[in-house]
Amino acid sequence: MPDVQEVIRGICLHFPETEETGSHGSPDYRVRGRSFATLTINHHGDGKVALLLNASLESQAMYVAAAPDIFFVPPYLGPRGWYGIDLAAGLRWQRVAELARDAYVRVAPASLADRAGPPSRVPRPDTVDIRVIDPFFAPENQALLERVREICLALPEVSEGSSFGSPVFKAGKKTFCQFSCSRGTPRVLFRVGPERQASLTLDPRYNIPAYMGHNGWVGLRLDQRFDDNELRELALLSYRHFALKRMLRALDDNAPVA
Repeated sequence: MPDVQEVIRGICLHFPETEETGSHGSPDYRVRGRSFATLTINHHGDGKVALLLNASLESQAMYVAAAPDIFFVPPYLGPRGWYGIDLAAGLRWQRVAELARDAYVRVAPASLADRAGPPSRVPRPDTVDIRVIDPFFAPENQALLERVREICLALPEVSEGSSFGSPVFKAGKKTFCQFSCSRGTPRVLFRVGPERQASLTLDPRYNIPAYMGHNGWVGLRLDQRFDDNELRELALLSYRHFALKRMLRALDDNAPVA
């Protein structure tokens, strides 16, 4: 059986002149440069395998009011009329294809829209279970997260939270560590400062992450060799940058005597 990405790809590429591109790591489907559908998986930690479709605000309101267990208003795109289909909620796949066609017709030129019919047959995917599809939930990646969690939560006044769906660890109110599984690769991110950043990224296991890199953050791949001492050193370096004075005093008071 095909996976859910193959099923959605088959539906959307069935329509004339549709192209698949990437948008923030998600497959996005466009016709003549205009987007009509995006597949998201656990987007910002929402726990859904979802198809987002271009629509009017009126259509969005109608679908969500009629079946709120299936349809929802997505962040960012929702104010523009887009709605989401929770693909695990049981909507027939032929109906998913019909709704995707409606979204396509909404943005396609009339000459293309007139030629667009839904696929005659849509196969069921092998699974729409987020815990199977999203690598974040893989046992090996959850075990890596637990190692990071144990190191970070051992530091004074550290709490665990979430940022855009990724687990983060905070020194007081300041994030000093983030666990990421972007595109299936487990990474842990720390703030190390520009000088240390430059030296660490000579090692191919490290990268400069988007958005945060300019502030001296690095990402360490966890699917390659590393040890807990390396993680602990990075965690301490990042923690010390963000921690309050009382937290640093508590850290130093509890430090083992050499």
